[in-house]
Amino acid sequence: MSDKCNTCSSNGSCSANPDSCGIEIEDTLVGSRNNIHNVIVVMSGKGGVGKSSVTGLIAASLARIGKRVGILDADITGPSQPKAFGITSSIGIKATEYGLIPPATALDIKIMSINFFLPNEDDPVIWRGPMLAGAVKQFWEEVDWGELDYLVVDLPPGTGDVPLTVMQTLPVNGIVIVSSPQELAFMVVKKTIKMAQKMEIPILGLVENMSYAVCPHCDEKLEIFGHSQGVQVASDSEIDFLGGLPWDTSLNALVDKGKIEEYISEDMKSIVDKIINKLS
Repeated sequence: MSDKCNTCSSNGSCSANPDSCGIEIEDTLVGSRNNIHNVIVVMSGKGGVGKSSVTGLIAASLARIGKRVGILDADITGPSQPKAFGITSSIGIKATEYGLIPPATALDIKIMSINFFLPNEDDPVIWRGPMLAGAVKQFWEEVDWGELDYLVVDLPPGTGDVPLTVMQTLPVNGIVIVSSPQELAFMVVKKTIKMAQKMEIPILGLVENMSYAVCPHCDEKLEIFGHSQGVQVASDSEIDFLGGLPWDTSLNALVDKGKIEEYISEDMKSIVDKIINKLS
């Protein structure tokens, strides 16, 4: 077995050629030099509500005002941060004695994702829960993040192994809950809220994504995914409502092009200002 396998979460159960995995180990780890001031977790009850987009927008908004930011893509089976930021899986991840070196984006956001270790970005990761959780722990413990003002963690949907691992392993300062206006989405998101409350981790608030769309002809707000319920659900759950974000075709186009950092939203700026104030 190659020395490269020693720091891999698949150690002992992977049949891949270690020489093609893209990790170069110079030496064994000598300890961490990371100094991460705030860990923000972004959660959703179900998929398809735009949790990963909200994660990317939060990180970009923080970086735009001069904060040192990282993204830990903990959605191991459905990673999307590299695509949104335009970093391909062929980049090749190196390592030093302090850990894996995360690639940086145009706004100097450091990102670590399982997609950087796959030969092709659409290759599936077919792992059971313990291996998924192990990969997330490795991204926290064996990545050379350096000094960050904020590390934003993009969790997979639901309340399974990976969210539980993150809440029990990482020093989480606060959770941002993401949902959309549909009744089904809010029914499921309440499970996520209750999980966070049972874990006694502060919830920074609720973001209602795709809250409305704006007609390009008359500027009328259209509630195409149903009537907004974010304020009421947040109130019923005794958490704060951080704000609503529109469904915007320009954002979709930028994400597809790997240019999410170019999207500027006053709504997101307001949400991030509230997050900063809650953490200060």
